[in-house]
Formats: sequence, structure tokens, C-alpha cells
Amino acid sequence: MFGSTGPALTAELAAEATALLPYLDRPGRAGAVHRSIRPSLSPGRLFLVGVGDGDEAGWRSAGAALARNATRESSITLAIPVDADPDAVRGLAEGLWLASYRFRAPADRNGTTDAAAGREDVGDGASGLVEVILAVADPERHRAALETARVVAESTWFARDLTNMPSSVKSPAWFAEQVVTTAAGRPGLTVEVREPDRLAAEGFGGLLAVGGGSPRGPRLVELSWRPTDPRRHVVLVGKGITFDTGGIVIKPREGMKLMRKDMGGAAAVVAATLGAAALNLPIRVTALAPLAENMVSGAAYRPGDVIRHYGGVTSESTNTDAEGRLVLADAMAYAVERLAPDLLVDLATLTGANSVALGKRTAALYSENNELAEAVLSAAGAAGERAWRMPLTADYTEHLGSEIADLHSSPNQGAGSVTAALFLREFTGELRDRWVHVDMSAPSWADGHDAELVKGATGWGVRTLLRWLAEQAD
Repeated sequence: MFGSTGPALTAELAAEATALLPYLDRPGRAGAVHRSIRPSLSPGRLFLVGVGDGDEAGWRSAGAALARNATRESSITLAIPVDADPDAVRGLAEGLWLASYRFRAPADRNGTTDAAAGREDVGDGASGLVEVILAVADPERHRAALETARVVAESTWFARDLTNMPSSVKSPAWFAEQVVTTAAGRPGLTVEVREPDRLAAEGFGGLLAVGGGSPRGPRLVELSWRPTDPRRHVVLVGKGITFDTGGIVIKPREGMKLMRKDMGGAAAVVAATLGAAALNLPIRVTALAPLAENMVSGAAYRPGDVIRHYGGVTSESTNTDAEGRLVLADAMAYAVERLAPDLLVDLATLTGANSVALGKRTAALYSENNELAEAVLSAAGAAGERAWRMPLTADYTEHLGSEIADLHSSPNQGAGSVTAALFLREFTGELRDRWVHVDMSAPSWADGHDAELVKGATGWGVRTLLRWLAEQAD
């Protein structure tokens, strides 16, 4: 919980803090924390936290560092400079909330219908900190920034909850139920869930092929935020493979053990849409989450199968472990044909090649629209999520040719992340120049605590999308 009050800082504490600075190692570094113990005094502990250059990123790092260093406190009062702007407060609050996230998997195999039931909120065990009071002279000046930070953090928590949930619980039907339950009763939000029979009747061949090997059938979730008099319509598509064995082209154990995260794109787009509604953004947003479990069985699709996607385009797949692009293709073709959006963005934990090229913290972004690409990259940078634009190399399109289908979905030639993006581009239709693809497999998961990230699912993309959607409203 955040509150706000004044005055900003007593003269005694300010003098004490100033006197300590010469004795500290790089005291102004963003995220640097020094704790001073004050026996028999009030307050009993004094934290000095560095904010670097004082930009939003520095304040976000400071908030995250404070969350990790004040775990013994149940309540703290935080004094900030009188000239700190609302962006600083937003960064500080986001860092505190995001770094305080904890997830604990349910012990019962069947889990619960509530994703958040697996999470330890601030104060539920991992951290005792439940209240932060901002000592500011003008609380009203920062109220909107705090509210935005709260929505962004809660939306990111929801995406992390969904992604962290073990796949023994997280079937496509379970994921769909979480979205339906969370959106229920919220003005302007509607949810439609397509089950296997309807997917078959409407021709979602990619989803049905990938999900055919599992007794827990596929779903397509369509979550819509419709504000009054929207300025434009954005469709967000997220890959939703609730577990990926690789299918008949089975993964080794090391490659399979974290595949509960293979629906991180779907989690991000539904969470961002819920966040857009909570912020009442004047942008119509439709999130499409194609959900399937890629399993091994006698009903699983085979290498060399030809798949008919939504709209009639066929693809040959010689690698059943390249399944994400097949479900995305269905959803993207549906978006273009039926929803007629102004802009189309897809997020997917798509390729291991992403991490080979860019490492663990940076997503790969593809688009033919320079202005649109720069807008999303700028939003990612401001939100504290890294992305780098990659080329849609024209020479690689020849690798998508097939002798038995319209396209080859999993060619061996070319750069893996690039050819996957080029395959998806074939399903963008008239939106080809208004489409962004983000391959975010690597940054969707953190191997350890790092600033505002907590070990496990990062919720990558929620902050970027909400920042970008807000800018679309300006």
C-alpha cells in the first residue's frame, strides 16, 4: 500500500544523511543502498538510496533496491526531493512493487481457479513491507503517477502469475478461465472463448494441429476493451503454449523443464489489455491468446504435415517444435480478416535464436514501419524493458517455399528468429506495414533477482505495451 503525507524530511534527518555521504561508496549510484542503525531513536533505521541521474529508470532501480533491503520493516516513510517530478514517483513505485513480487506454486496438482492464489503479495511471508508512505509537500501532484504505477505493477503481477503457474495446473482451459474471471464485471471488457469444436468449424488449423496431441484441448481467448469513442483499434496477439514438449520432435530435458513459460506472450497481451481498461485508455484493444499444449501422443501432428490455417493458407511443418508460429498465424489471420485493426502487434516466446543474438535481457523486434518500430522501442526503453530492432532480410524469404504447401513454416536455412518473423509476416495481409513482431523468449524469464525483476517469470511486455498504448492515446 502506498500513501502520501508531509512534511518532506526533518532538518535533523537531512543533516544526518548529508553527514554520512562522504563515507559511502558511490552513494548516488542508482540502486545503491546504505542502512544506518539509530538505537533508541525514531526512526530506528535510516536508508539512503541512490537514484543515479534522477531519471525514471534511476528511481525505478532505487525502488527495487529499497524493496529488497527493507524486508524487516512493516512500514517505511520515504522522503523524496521536493523537485522530484511525477515520472520519478512512478518509477520509484513501480520498482518497489515489482521487486516485492513473490510466487509460490500451489501444492495441489489441480491448483486453484485463481492465478493470484499462488502469489505471496508484499507482506505475505517473503517480505514484511506492507506500507510505504511518501513524504511529499503536494500529494495531489503525484496521485496520478502512483495510480498508473499501481495498475502497471498489478498487470505485470498477473502476467507473472500466469506464466509461473506449473503446467500441471495451467491447461488452455485453465488459462481461459483466469481471463474470464478477472475480466468479469469490469465495464468495457468482454471475453469470448473458442473451444475445440468451434475452432474446427471456423478453420483454426494451426491451433488444432499443435493442440491435437494433448487431451487438454486448445482454446482461443479474445479479450476486448472497448472504451467510449476510441481513437484507434489495436490488436495484440500473444503466443500461448501452456507447455511445450516439442511434440514428436521432442526436446531434451534441459530444454523442456521451463516450458511452462512458453505462454508468456499470451500472458503479456491479456494483462496489458486488462491494464488498458483499468487506466481507461481511449484506445480500443483486442487481445488474442491462441492457447495449446504441445504434447506427444498418437494424435500429435507429425513432421511433414500440411496445415491449413485460418483463411486458407497452408504450411508445411517439418519441425513440431516450431509450433508457436503456427498458432500465431491462425490468430493473426483472424485479426486481419475479422477485426480490421489499425495496428497489429504480436508477442511470442518464439525462438532460442533470440537469446543467441541478443542475450537474456533483450527482445528482438521486427517491423517494416520505421515510425511504429521506433515508437514501440521508445516505449520499451522508457518502461525499463530492453528491445532491439532486427532486419526482415529479404533474401531469407526464399527459404519459406514448399513443394507441397503455400509456405514452409520451419526451414533449416537462414537465421532462426528472422525466418520465423518472415513466416508470420505472410499472415499480416493489408496490415503488413502496420505490424510489429516481438520475439521475447529470453527476457520472459529471469534466472535470479535483478533490479525490479524477480527470479522466474518477468511479465516482459506488459510495461512496454501499456506505455505504448498510453502514447497512442495522446
